[in-house]
Amino acid sequence: MTAPLPLHTDTPLLAQLGRLGELFDLLGGAAILAGAVLTLQRSLITLRRQGGEAAYTVARQTFGRGLLLGLEILIAADLLRSVSLNLTLSSITTLGLLVIVRSILSFSVQIELEGDLPWRLAQRERERER
Repeated sequence: MTAPLPLHTDTPLLAQLGRLGELFDLLGGAAILAGAVLTLQRSLITLRRQGGEAAYTVARQTFGRGLLLGLEILIAADLLRSVSLNLTLSSITTLGLLVIVRSILSFSVQIELEGDLPWRLAQRERERER
């Protein structure tokens, strides 16, 4: 685990934004944890009612949505924190890489859940409406 990046302590508003970023980190982790608990509950109910294959599908979809929500919140936390940092090349690079990795993970999870690229899904919806 890396040491926390240095916050602007001379500007109260920027320091508060840094603390808000930390709060969003906790919320992101809580969203992923809540998604895991909800996944377990929903998949067990589905297992009893519809069997293993349906329970697997429910578990995959439910956990994926919780993970996606958590990743989006963590990206917001990174962005909030980037405003409040004493900007150095190292801190900018670290935060930039975190945002890129989390964005790619978020995009990948969305494709896995939906089964196709987001713009193709929108195109299919438009074609169905015709």
